[in-house]
Amino acid sequence: MGSPRWTRANVLAAALTVALGFAIATQIQQNQATGLQGLRQDELVRVLDDVNQRAARLDQQVRELEAQRDSLTSGADTAAQAAAQAQRRVDQLGVLAGTLPASGPGIRLTIADPAATMKSPLLLDVLQELRDAGAEVVQVGGVRVVASTYFSDVGGSVTADGEALPRPYVFLAIGDSKTLASAMQIPGGIVDTARRQNGSATVEELKTVSITATRTPKTPRYATPVPEPTVGAGQ
Repeated sequence: MGSPRWTRANVLAAALTVALGFAIATQIQQNQATGLQGLRQDELVRVLDDVNQRAARLDQQVRELEAQRDSLTSGADTAAQAAAQAQRRVDQLGVLAGTLPASGPGIRLTIADPAATMKSPLLLDVLQELRDAGAEVVQVGGVRVVASTYFSDVGGSVTADGEALPRPYVFLAIGDSKTLASAMQIPGGIVDTARRQNGSATVEELKTVSITATRTPKTPRYATPVPEPTVGAGQ
């Protein structure tokens, strides 16, 4: 752990403390030089009052500087927390929008189609069932699934967002692995459907699913974000 960083307030507070000690020591030395025994009682009282007043002023300045330091520290902490929270929000949105990689528990669903008879509606059903089961992030083949993802049949191949998917079809999904796996294996679900189409589907529950495919967001042509209302506006 490194040494604490000295702020301007720390330095000023330390300097005032030293000045207080120096003032008291100087006053004592001056009194000793003139001889305290040679001073009248009212003069001794005045000297003591002067020292006490100086000490009180310095102590007050120290407290003010400490209050400023605490305020600055609190403000810096608040700003740092706000920045960290904003970054977490950006990361969350990036994961949901498909612009950032993601990892977490989930499943790997592999659909074998040796006769090449499976069509795009089946893969769309798979995606819908994964979403219904709570999948937060999905990748099929090398395509990151987003809200606008679509499947189509082109020249004997199934494509996702215009990209041909290799067989077997592999879905990676992040979410509760048991819930996702159960959704794929329920009677009449994807596993049964693949079997009826002369194929097969296997589900693997994984502690960590790494989804590396990302998307480049499209710039909207017409839509613009609505700015958040300013605090206190309209009051």
